[in-house]
Amino acid sequence: MRGIRFVRGGLLLLLALLLSGCGYNQIQSKDEAVKAGWSEVLNQYKRRSDLIPNLVATVKGYAAHEQQVLTAVTEARAKVSQINVNADDAESLAKYQAAQGELSQALSRLMMVTEAYPNLKADQQFIGLQTQLEGTENRVTVARGRYIQLVQDYNTYIRQFPVNLTAKLFGHKPKPNFTVENEAQIQDAPTVDFGTAPAPASQPAPQPAPAG
Repeated sequence: MRGIRFVRGGLLLLLALLLSGCGYNQIQSKDEAVKAGWSEVLNQYKRRSDLIPNLVATVKGYAAHEQQVLTAVTEARAKVSQINVNADDAESLAKYQAAQGELSQALSRLMMVTEAYPNLKADQQFIGLQTQLEGTENRVTVARGRYIQLVQDYNTYIRQFPVNLTAKLFGHKPKPNFTVENEAQIQDAPTVDFGTAPAPASQPAPQPAPAG
């Protein structure tokens, strides 16, 4: 009986050493890092979302007739909130990042429209909200960039031999990631035309006819 326990213990120890040598522990560590990175992305996106109602209400107080822009922001925020995203599912992640991209575009348009309202720009509540929004956008960019790196690191690692054998054995697959196309779209600010016509070019004064 004691001999069986000794053999079983030895086999368990050997299995642990084999798993460690084949990257099992590292896979778990990197997987947890990806999950933590994703949680931070969601946290920063939520922080941005929570700022929007007060921001829209403040802008509306000065620019109520900009209803189309205000509605676009509100609808884009609602669309994001309706998505139950699964970061391990490529289709779900693509839908979520597309919705977040639309919200970023709508916010960019809103902030550019506010440039036409000096009284709004001087409002202390608006200034505070604008500062918070800028800070949150920076946090979103940092969190998203870190997540991209963590996923790339994880995906690269589980494709390496012999780690790929361990990953396949335990069902660890490459994770989907944010796309480069979407990143570029989010970072490009939209062009807004306020409808101001350019001043006509001045025409040269007619020269008097020479005396004949």
